[in-house]
Amino acid sequence: MTTPLKDKHRAVWASGDYAAVAADIIPELGALLVEACGVTAGQRVLDVAAGTGNAAIPAALAGARVTASDLTPQLLETGQKLAEVRGAALDWVEADAENLPFDTGQYDTVLSCVGVMFAPFHQAAADELVRVCRPGGTIGLLSWTPAGFVGQLFQTMKPYSAPPPPGAQPPPLWGDEAHVRSLLGDRVTNVSARTQTVMIDAFAAPSAFREYFKHNYGPTLAVYRSLANDPDRTAALDSALDELAARFRAPDGSMEWEYLLLTATRSGVSTGA
Repeated sequence: MTTPLKDKHRAVWASGDYAAVAADIIPELGALLVEACGVTAGQRVLDVAAGTGNAAIPAALAGARVTASDLTPQLLETGQKLAEVRGAALDWVEADAENLPFDTGQYDTVLSCVGVMFAPFHQAAADELVRVCRPGGTIGLLSWTPAGFVGQLFQTMKPYSAPPPPGAQPPPLWGDEAHVRSLLGDRVTNVSARTQTVMIDAFAAPSAFREYFKHNYGPTLAVYRSLANDPDRTAALDSALDELAARFRAPDGSMEWEYLLLTATRSGVSTGA
């Protein structure tokens, strides 16, 4: 099923070059999440909002039977090519995180690396994560925090962006432990959550970050496109992003981007299937 909102989201993530962002900026995060979830050979693993497979490919290379799902087919096509280069075999399925086309309890591990956090209706997405995970299985999420760099990036872009649809919640809320616990509720146990940072040293100056993201990162590119006929607001956003990057830069030019890594066990009695 498609709607104008879903079509808009597909267009945002199909723009730019998310594969480059994942490979250039955060290549290690997917494998880190796979390790935290304890993925092993033979497990059935679903990567929700998988993008180009930053977590799905490492899970497949660990020997798991992996399905990578995403709303945006262009990302899946790119991911499939990347998987072939790395010798990883997995299934690629176009799917909405808020309405997954998979059976209840189908997977041993359900994970998402900075992916499901961009589904606009958080409770619907969380309900699906829980539904498709078998009792006793693992749910693992890696999400940017509200106070961290990417959370502040979205806060900085907010005054220049179109208002979200009614009921939609901001993506970085998935990086708030209390919020995620409330979404999952008593349907999970053994919740483990820790806030960590990833070191970013890809940008020689704040302006280098801004230029890279305005041309490669779909959400940032979309905001700039909406300002194409407003040079004053474009310049103001340029300045705001430069100030943000400068605020997070260390003296050596590196930045630390904060994320929440949360794993949990699906409640209920496993049938061993």
